[in-house]
Amino acid sequence: MSETIENTTTNTPEVSEYLTLADIKKHLNIDSSFTDDDDYLAALSFVAEDVISKYLDCDLTDLYISGELPNAVRHAMLLFIGNMYKNRESTTNVPVNVIPHSFELLCALYHNYKYNELDS
Repeated sequence: MSETIENTTTNTPEVSEYLTLADIKKHLNIDSSFTDDDDYLAALSFVAEDVISKYLDCDLTDLYISGELPNAVRHAMLLFIGNMYKNRESTTNVPVNVIPHSFELLCALYHNYKYNELDS
């Protein structure tokens, strides 16, 4: 009788510490069994982390509440990833409409409006 050794490693790409690949796929309505874009989605999670941090003018870990990022900031990251995933180019042939009260509203809740001495 041969012994079966389970592979404990996965081929799941590393994503931003604030989201999981499952969170991203659920937000985008992508079936968990579809893995062709996993590396791209993982890369977008890091882009979203960087963009949101710069947009808010703070380190995201400074926003932790009870050890977690606020839901509004996490959702802003998901909205950004969704936009980048759907619109992979900077041009379009169709009219673009901004959905009010989405990304900017969520980010404005946590934007650092304090005077930054480095800006002077």
